[in-house]
Amino acid sequence: MFRKILVANRGEIAVRVIRTARRLGVSTVAVYSDADATALHVEMADEAAHIGAPPPSESYLNGARIIDAARAAGAEAIHPGYGFLSENPEFVEAVEAAGLVFIGPSAQAIRAMGLKDAAKALMARAGVPVVPGYHGTDQEPGHLEVEAMAVGYPVLIKAVAGGGGKGMRQVDDPAQFFDALEGAKAEALGAFGNDAVLIEKFVEKPRHIEVQVFGDGKTAVHLFERDCSLQRRHQKVIEEAPAPGMTAEMRAAMGAAAVRAAEAIGYKGAGTVEFIVDGSDGLRPDGFYFMEMNTRLQVEHPVTEAVTGLDLVEWQMRVASGEPLPLAQTDIPLAGHAIEARLYAEDVPKGFLPATGRLTHLEFPEDARADSGVRAGDVISPHYDPMIAKIIVHGATRAGALRRMERALAGTRVAGCVTNHAFLRRLVRHDRFVAGDVDTGLIGRDLKVLTAMPVPCTRTRALAALGALGLDRPAQRLAGFTLWQPLARTARVDWGDDAVEARVSVLGPDRFDVSLADAVHRIERRGGVWWIDGAKAPARIVRNGADVSVFFGNGYHFTVPDPLAVAGAAGAGGNLIEAPMPGLLKTVFVTPGAEVAQGDRLVILEAMKMEHVLQAARDGVVAEVLAGPGAQVEAGAALIRLEEDG
Repeated sequence: MFRKILVANRGEIAVRVIRTARRLGVSTVAVYSDADATALHVEMADEAAHIGAPPPSESYLNGARIIDAARAAGAEAIHPGYGFLSENPEFVEAVEAAGLVFIGPSAQAIRAMGLKDAAKALMARAGVPVVPGYHGTDQEPGHLEVEAMAVGYPVLIKAVAGGGGKGMRQVDDPAQFFDALEGAKAEALGAFGNDAVLIEKFVEKPRHIEVQVFGDGKTAVHLFERDCSLQRRHQKVIEEAPAPGMTAEMRAAMGAAAVRAAEAIGYKGAGTVEFIVDGSDGLRPDGFYFMEMNTRLQVEHPVTEAVTGLDLVEWQMRVASGEPLPLAQTDIPLAGHAIEARLYAEDVPKGFLPATGRLTHLEFPEDARADSGVRAGDVISPHYDPMIAKIIVHGATRAGALRRMERALAGTRVAGCVTNHAFLRRLVRHDRFVAGDVDTGLIGRDLKVLTAMPVPCTRTRALAALGALGLDRPAQRLAGFTLWQPLARTARVDWGDDAVEARVSVLGPDRFDVSLADAVHRIERRGGVWWIDGAKAPARIVRNGADVSVFFGNGYHFTVPDPLAVAGAAGAGGNLIEAPMPGLLKTVFVTPGAEVAQGDRLVILEAMKMEHVLQAARDGVVAEVLAGPGAQVEAGAALIRLEEDG
């Protein structure tokens, strides 16, 4: 086993690796950018090395600086985590040339699986089933159109390099092909420096089921499957193990195929073989196809750890240090059911736009595993992935795990930036998900219901009024109380554009009457627990400056208006198109004087590793273009101004 390793990553995966290393008695070296100088992974590591400015290209993607930091610290090995340099074969070679060990597969194995078309050809030769499609080198658009017709619509256009849904388009109609091809190629070129694509048959009721594999360079084992079908924009949202409806016959067939895939490239370390599964007629041994292999640890590896009782990071370190595979295939256990939900800083009603902000409050339930790289007070930066945490639960059965997940999400409390918390709570209670009837289109079909903003009930609004007056805190609960009669006080909080006005009467220690326009509630606090109208209410009030958050199932965030503030102007009346987040202005589609219709594309903003199209909210004429391509803009920056309506 190594004495000291460097963790070439940040956030929750860096924290995850450091925890296992600490348990094994291995010293750790963290690396950090300017934006992460006070980050949790830096605090936890035994040593830390600064590697550059916040942009990943100047820090976490700078392999030379990372290797120099490892050598200077006397580290013997580098753990890449996932993302960044984890699947970069040139980095692997540079690590080994420096006399260090790369905790992961060989550069040769990464290259073998790095291009989807070549990987599929290799898998076909190894006897692994592949999806029908075109994986050739002729990238002429007319030729690709002919190949798509031969495969048969609907088809998927996919970048041959990379992953994460970038450079991928579903095409249902031949008339949409060229527009989709152009978009996929542009996105692939920007994300991976390679605009080559392949064409695949789109499976009508697809399920995304992947198999965790582990190899020692010669032989391999599998650690069963994970179902990752709940996705949006080809990004995983909830994962579980084992897959709902999995049969012993199907598991054996998929596991054997995954092991053949790993052994075909002499795989060493942790990897994931991803399959697309035809779920239209249940799970059948002849209904799964190789999609790609991720030559690294996966974000969703904790569910595999939960059902096997194994530590995959420990396995990685042991195999990389020269030890044999810890267990033979027949000795790997499978017990119970595990579910993981990814909690992100993102604005769900606005199309899952990544969000930034300072986490003023962050709390996770004690009876669930929460893998996180942030703490209360930390800032969600525009430079990196906006994941806040992964919430993982385990139960004896799937039904038990679902109940635990509902409870865990109800006990997860975040304030300071918008999150997908309410979306996750709706998703784990979705009828079809609860029934195990999942496929990759489930979220898209019910998107409107799943993404609707939860509306605070009158009880929640009454609690917010107490928070606005400071009456939720012990030192303030008798404010306004007289011996002769309760003294009423008025409170106002804003929820979005809606003003909530309340009249609060202090009846005594921890007893209040709160009158709203449409309800009156008697609120009491008994032993630190809120009771509303005689019923126990599992609620929490958090005040931070002018912000009041009430956690009552969902998290509801209110603002206490400044009573001295002068009402602002009516606003731009829909004339201004503003940047919803910090980012790079990639493309501007319009010029001054151009006529636009509602829904027309105006600009493309690149932020948090994704492209976001901003559209016209109404018909109109462009008066000004206020920022050009290549501009780095802040959230709220004016980009386009339309002429006054009418």
